[in-house]
Amino acid sequence: MSAFPSAHDKRAQETLLTSYETLLSRVEHMNELANAEQWAELIDQRTSYVVLVEQLRELDLTVSLDATAQQRKSELLERILEHDVNIRRRLVARRDELGKLIEVSQRQRDLHRAYAPQQGTAGPYTEDDATRST
Repeated sequence: MSAFPSAHDKRAQETLLTSYETLLSRVEHMNELANAEQWAELIDQRTSYVVLVEQLRELDLTVSLDATAQQRKSELLERILEHDVNIRRRLVARRDELGKLIEVSQRQRDLHRAYAPQQGTAGPYTEDDATRST
């Protein structure tokens, strides 16, 4: 086996690193969406992100990297993971916020159920009511 990678090996390494760069670009965009609280678009992007990760995982199994390419991959992965941590942190905060809103809504519904029937049966007492009953 040669100490120098073949042209095919170099192309494969470039393809792999380009895929990691694409993933980084995607996760940077998702991070921007999370910071802007554009949740629906973030969820849409997350689906294609997961597909890209799976494709990258399969490609990663077939490509051997030299030391320089391995270093670049590590740098890209570190940046990807930093963004991913921030996105997850923002999503957890959003989940907690929605949980509180659901609790408030449930309490309001329970109060409405408890007191709404009474509102329809007991009205204010007037003098006309007194004269009708006599």
